Amino acid sequence: MKATQRDFARGLPSGAANCSIFFFCGPDEAGASAAATKIIEGLPDAGERIEISGGDLKRDPAMLGDEARSGSLFGDKRHLFVRANGDEAHDAVKALIETTDAGAGEAAPVLIVATSATDKARTAKLIEKRKDGMVAMFWPPDLSSVAVSVRAMADAAGLRLGGDLAERIARAAGLDVRLAQSEVTKLALYCGADPLEPKTALIEDYGEIGAATEEDGFQPLVNAVMGGELPRIDREIRRMRELGLNPVGLLLAIERRAAQLAQITAKLGPRGSLDNLGKGEKAQLGIFWREERDIRQQLTKWHARKLDRLIPRLIEMHRSLLSNSQAAEMLLAQGLAEIARFAAKR
Repeated sequence: MKATQRDFARGLPSGAANCSIFFFCGPDEAGASAAATKIIEGLPDAGERIEISGGDLKRDPAMLGDEARSGSLFGDKRHLFVRANGDEAHDAVKALIETTDAGAGEAAPVLIVATSATDKARTAKLIEKRKDGMVAMFWPPDLSSVAVSVRAMADAAGLRLGGDLAERIARAAGLDVRLAQSEVTKLALYCGADPLEPKTALIEDYGEIGAATEEDGFQPLVNAVMGGELPRIDREIRRMRELGLNPVGLLLAIERRAAQLAQITAKLGPRGSLDNLGKGEKAQLGIFWREERDIRQQLTKWHARKLDRLIPRLIEMHRSLLSNSQAAEMLLAQGLAEIARFAAKR
């Protein structure tokens, strides 16, 4: 079955409880990962989490079925979380489906977040027509849709948001629903909110505990890196350290801009121009007046082939930051300088 981004914004899609293989794809890796987390939280007994890379499955397709049908160390339930690039997991998923249909026995839920893949990928085609499978594609969100999600998070936490606070949180999280959830959780704790005892949060409350806004925090460094503005990099990295910006959050902002440029490049084609797009088309692509000049400049630096090389590098950096949290700031600074030099090349 197929689900949509909107289905997940409302909660768990109908039919999800009957599925055991999930394929989440599209240029919004944050949205795809958040959907996988929603599925895991909705499992009656998620049990032990087994993480597998798409590269491992490509080298050993039988691994997925073996792990899905193995018991956990303590005999409890388990679920498998796969981070793949494109169709890396295709052969493994095909083998899992074939052995399932042949009566090999019950398998643990498998959730695949596939960066650089779409719902037209070969892996998606294997899953989308199955009653026990779900495919969903995620596009970079706009401010209004993330603000709606923030309000839903707040309602669930017993938090009433006053004024334009939902939009402010969405901007501060760089339109990343995972970071937005973290901000809402912190705000609920600060206000003493509870679903049984709701509290109203004001902008002043968020000012006490909130992250730096995207404009004040992430965006100048995103533009310096993606624009290949080498003289600005050292200064922006120093500012990152002074503000204490979250390295993973900053990298997610870079990932979203790379995905956005890839989406715009695909829309325009080899000879297209932003000038040929209407206001509505630009809005759908997340191009707003405040950012249009920067995006125009970055499109001159990043053609489709360069973006194809960048996205796997960003995935590699993301994994490195998560596994080396103590050195995350240093690793990020090195990686961003490398990306900026690559952007500056003709």
